[in-house]
Amino acid sequence: MIVISLISSLSSTVYNILPTGILHCIFSMFLVDGAYRNAWIQEFLGTMLMIGLTFSPGKWIGVDSTPLEWVCHALGVIFADYFAGGPHVNPAVSVAMFCLGKCSYTECYIRSMGSIAGGLISFPLFLQLSSMLSWKELGGPEYTLIDENDDASSGFLNEFMSVFLLLIAIFVLNFEVDFGTYHYWLKQTYTAIAIRYLIVVFGLTGPAMNPMLGTTWLLFKVKSGYISGMDHYFIYWSAPFLAALSASFCYVVYAGGKFMGCNVPFGPVKPVAKPSEKME
Repeated sequence: MIVISLISSLSSTVYNILPTGILHCIFSMFLVDGAYRNAWIQEFLGTMLMIGLTFSPGKWIGVDSTPLEWVCHALGVIFADYFAGGPHVNPAVSVAMFCLGKCSYTECYIRSMGSIAGGLISFPLFLQLSSMLSWKELGGPEYTLIDENDDASSGFLNEFMSVFLLLIAIFVLNFEVDFGTYHYWLKQTYTAIAIRYLIVVFGLTGPAMNPMLGTTWLLFKVKSGYISGMDHYFIYWSAPFLAALSASFCYVVYAGGKFMGCNVPFGPVKPVAKPSEKME
């Protein structure tokens, strides 16, 4: 009985200390005999770097200078991607890549879990850092219903459009253009500019443009272990995933290929390069 009591006490202590869902995220790293362990680690580290380097401009850096804030945010996007090895850091991006056949369903799931784990750790970690150094606390994306008549449709549309346009920008910059010698640095810079622009234009819901950010921030904020109200899932999960499906389908119609492993009934709109004639 003493052993059982100790185990129960330990379990309760661990449950109260650890962020909600973190163990589930960690255990997913070992699925398929750990085949995607490195991808999980990339997502975990990339998410922590992304939150630290892109949420701090305007709060810790560039507080009184909008140009400096934008530059620091852009550098944060570039450095987070570069040092973490090019992670998705966004379940909506992972879903889009699955739709385009760029990753398997299992990899999509494990990458999403790694990203969520990074978010669950980052917000409390950076709160402690800001408290120690007397810096302004980092915030996160959220949407509050105006009244009982608010059906969250405006929040849904805001997240849908911001994620849809973000993914279109990602597809164009990664699959359609070639900047030559400095391709990586230029396409990451333009990606950062697109992200910052969308943040300004679609400010109603944060915007998150990322299901992981909306949920891990709210779990940290409420500190209750669960999220009440379906409006959060409607805005921060349904909208981004539908945007990922829509953007991926539109890109397949334009560029060709398969959508979730299936041929589409029309397209491609993009001209297909004709093979050069053989020399006689």
